[in-house]
Amino acid sequence: MRKLWIALSIFVLLLFFFPLLIIKESPKPQVDHKEKEEGYCPFEITVQGVDEPFTLEEYVKGVVAAEMPISFHEEALKAQALAARTYALRTTEKGVKPIAKDVSAQVFYTEAERKKNWGKEFKKNEKKIDAAVRATAGEVIVYEDEIISAMFFSTSNGKTETAKNFSGTDIPYLQSVASDGEEELTPAYKEETQLSLAKWNERLGMNWDASMFESLQLIRNSSGRVQKMVSDGFEKEGREIRELLGLRSTDFDIAFDVTNNLVLIDTVGYGHGVGMSQYGAEAFAQQGLKADEIIAHYYLDTEIKKILINDPECLKIP
Repeated sequence: MRKLWIALSIFVLLLFFFPLLIIKESPKPQVDHKEKEEGYCPFEITVQGVDEPFTLEEYVKGVVAAEMPISFHEEALKAQALAARTYALRTTEKGVKPIAKDVSAQVFYTEAERKKNWGKEFKKNEKKIDAAVRATAGEVIVYEDEIISAMFFSTSNGKTETAKNFSGTDIPYLQSVASDGEEELTPAYKEETQLSLAKWNERLGMNWDASMFESLQLIRNSSGRVQKMVSDGFEKEGREIRELLGLRSTDFDIAFDVTNNLVLIDTVGYGHGVGMSQYGAEAFAQQGLKADEIIAHYYLDTEIKKILINDPECLKIP
């Protein structure tokens, strides 16, 4: 009888503790407490040529580090973070498609590349970049609730270009705006290029002579950039001339030195000219403008929106 009572007692104790053992042995799902606390959407970005995907914020750090000098003002770096995050989400369709890591999209440096580039300054520079990205974490630029095409470039000629002049498509938020103060900041404001007449003809695939330079016309648009270049029997878009000749921008002047058979080209600005000028952002930041004001200047009638973890946009992640 005593043995029966002991066996029953053990059975009852097992019934009592068994649920606790089950609970203890069942692992709880891992929670990213930082992500949950800050509440932004956990997008992942796949970079072409890199094996592992990156969280959106880590990806943005790599773009800001690659696209802007580390010496830039913190507000300019924040503006770049906003543009980079927005550009990435639109280009990758919120992480669905991979993105290039060069100028065909936006330049991206991995942490290993940043360490190599910065050397002993890595920790200090990483801290500065990290602060700019954290200050804007989860924020994107929208126009009428749609993520915009946040184009940006290095240096303007004093004005930005319109999307219509660049691509033929009119985009309300990508219009020409003033961008002053860059000339004193950028090392790439003006460039002088000399080409032999033979090299000129090789790049254009033509057979120019001195008379064609006499009839040369550079037809400029409202932003001062060359929309078309025409001469006798010749007509090409400014963008195509820039690509063929390897020029920094489409704001260029051309002269011909008859004595030396040299084509002389003066170029102002660096990049396609559409959207945010990076050196313009730095100039505005030095004047006291905040990142959101810089964004509002370059991307007309847009808003900055934080995509939170419970946002419908976040819930659409595949």
